[in-house]
Amino acid sequence: MSGIGVGVIGCGVISDIYLKNAALFPQIKMRAVADLRAEAAEEKARAYGVEALTVEALLAREDIGIVLNLTIPAAHAEIGHRALAAGKHVYSEKPLAGSFDEARALNDAAQAAGLRLGCAPDTFLGGAHQTARALVDAGEIGRPVAGTATLMLPGHERWHPNPDFYYSAPGGGPMMDMGPYYITAMLNLLGPVARVTAFGGRSRDSREIATGPRAGQSVPVEVDTHLAGVMEFAQGALVQIATSFDVRAHRHGPLELYGTTGSMTLPDPNRFDGTVELHRDGAWQPQQMRHGHGDGNYRGLGLAQMAGAIASGGPHCASGDLALHALEVMEAMHRSAREGRAIEMTTRCERPAPLLAERGTGEIALQEEVA
Repeated sequence: MSGIGVGVIGCGVISDIYLKNAALFPQIKMRAVADLRAEAAEEKARAYGVEALTVEALLAREDIGIVLNLTIPAAHAEIGHRALAAGKHVYSEKPLAGSFDEARALNDAAQAAGLRLGCAPDTFLGGAHQTARALVDAGEIGRPVAGTATLMLPGHERWHPNPDFYYSAPGGGPMMDMGPYYITAMLNLLGPVARVTAFGGRSRDSREIATGPRAGQSVPVEVDTHLAGVMEFAQGALVQIATSFDVRAHRHGPLELYGTTGSMTLPDPNRFDGTVELHRDGAWQPQQMRHGHGDGNYRGLGLAQMAGAIASGGPHCASGDLALHALEVMEAMHRSAREGRAIEMTTRCERPAPLLAERGTGEIALQEEVA
C-alpha cells in the first residue's frame, strides 16, 4: 500500500504527534503542512521532512487526498468546507466544528460531495477500548443497563500559560474540552444517545494563571466549570457523566459499565492503553488485551483507518456522523443545564465497526472485513 497523501493545516502542538506517528501507518503519506504563521509551518516541515506551503497551495496539490485539519476549533468548519470544495477528504481534530449547527452543515457537505469526513478522538480504536468493546459484544456483562463517566480536575490554569480558551464561551468548559473522549468511548460501546439531562455551575468567576509569562493574571470564567448529568442511550442504558474543573481530588474511575450479569471498568479514554477489568465471582479481574495499538500514543490511528477505508471502499470508524452526534450530546447537556429540562437528540449514529484483534502496529482491519 503506497498510502494516501495527507496535508496538514494547523501546525500547533498537537501536530507533532500526528506527524511523528504517520510513519507507523502505511495507509497515509504526509506530504505538506500549512499554517497562517508561515514560520510555524516551516518549523514542522524541517522537523518531519515535508513541504511547507500556504493553505491555498496545499489545497491545490493533486497528490494530497486528505486534509488533516488541526486548526483551532473555531476554524474547523471553514477549513473543512474549503478542503471539501477542493475535492479533498477531511479528518479533523475534535470537536468537528465550533457548534453543532456548523458541524451538521459540514457533515452534510461531505456526504453531498461523496467525500469522507472523519474526526478525533480515535482513542476508542486503541487496544484497551477495543478489548472492552469485544467483551461487551461477547455478552461478558450481560445487557448493559448503566454506567458512569467521570472527568474531574482542578482546572487548566495550573499548568497552561494561556488558559483563556478553556473558560470562554462558546466552546470552553470541561464538557466541550474533554467530553468528546468520554462520550465517544460510550458511543462505541452502547450506540447512540436518545436524550440527556444535566445541571451545571461554576465555583468562581475568574481563574488565576499559575505559570508562564502571564502568571498572576486573572482569566474571566464565562462557562459552567462543573457539568453533571445523565445520558439515556437508545438501547436503554443510563450513564451518569460528570465533567469538572472544580474538583481538587477524587476516587472515581474514568469509565464504568454495569450490565445484567456483571460490571466493567475501563481506563482513561484519552489514552490508547490501560487495563480493562471485569467483576466476576466477587472480585475484579484484569482482562488480557488482545487488540493492537494498546501500548502507547497512536493518535492518527483514526486517520489511517479512514485512509484504508477510502482505498477499500469500506466504512471508517471515527466518522463525521459519530463526531456530529457526540457534539450534539455535549451541546444538549449545556442546554439542559440552562433550560432545566431533558433534551431529545435529533441525530443518530451507528456504533463504529469493531477492529479485528491480534493486529500489529500499522495493521488495521474491521471484523466484518475478515469473515
